[in-house]
Amino acid sequence: MPNAEEITLRSGALTLSARAWGAVDAPCVIALHGWLDNAATFDRLAPLLKAWRIVALDFPGHGHSEHRPPGTPYHFLDFVADTVNAVDALELNRFALVGHSLGANVASFVAATIPERISCLTLLEGFGPFSAEPAAAPAQLSQAISEMRALADKRLPVYTSLEEAARARQQVSDFDFDSAMILSRRGTRECEGGYTWRSDPRLRIKSPYYLSEQQIIGYLRAIEAPALLVRAARGLPVRRPEIENRYQFVPQLQIRNVDGGHHVHLQDAQPVANIVRDFLTQH
Repeated sequence: MPNAEEITLRSGALTLSARAWGAVDAPCVIALHGWLDNAATFDRLAPLLKAWRIVALDFPGHGHSEHRPPGTPYHFLDFVADTVNAVDALELNRFALVGHSLGANVASFVAATIPERISCLTLLEGFGPFSAEPAAAPAQLSQAISEMRALADKRLPVYTSLEEAARARQQVSDFDFDSAMILSRRGTRECEGGYTWRSDPRLRIKSPYYLSEQQIIGYLRAIEAPALLVRAARGLPVRRPEIENRYQFVPQLQIRNVDGGHHVHLQDAQPVANIVRDFLTQH
């Protein structure tokens, strides 16, 4: 994609990769991708936001970033710390956030954790992580432990070509083949017999715990920056009653609806770019 550059940075003990667009002295927007996606999810959206420096991170275990050490699980809250460490490495005192899906959920918690550094917050198809009742916690932990034990016997799939990998990615998504290729080029590596996924298999293990709804609301209440939620007509169920109940706790929230699926920012970037550009310009 035009004008993209590859950068690396340290986030705590890990080396993270990122894609960046725009002038280095332009106002910075940190972009955070969804679960099992990578920084390339913004390859179509970022070039349309020409007035800003867009830095799209690969979360640990995704894209070209390092995996967590052996025996270390992937917890949602750790992605929040990863992001804060990354912006510290970039020496950003103030910046905007754009997140998609998992990245939107992480972005909302980053905005709550360091509110004085966030100029504005854009959430694409996500509004805080899933919650669970405390009584469900033992069964959830039990399932996570079982999946961790079973992981040693699982083998990564091998595809004879990048195109075959992209078709497999497309089958579990809501976008076209070209969009699947964008994610697959960054999300695969060559191996014996062809191509396999770069992402850490541990990412597929069920989370050992979810926060309660009241804990999540506590984070949302701490968001001080103006916030924008972009919801796709055929996206994930961000209109579920418990999610809609959260909207009242973010005082400067705007909600915009667009046609499309969960990856609308990748599948049809221009309408999303128009909305995001106006919001960033305003704030």
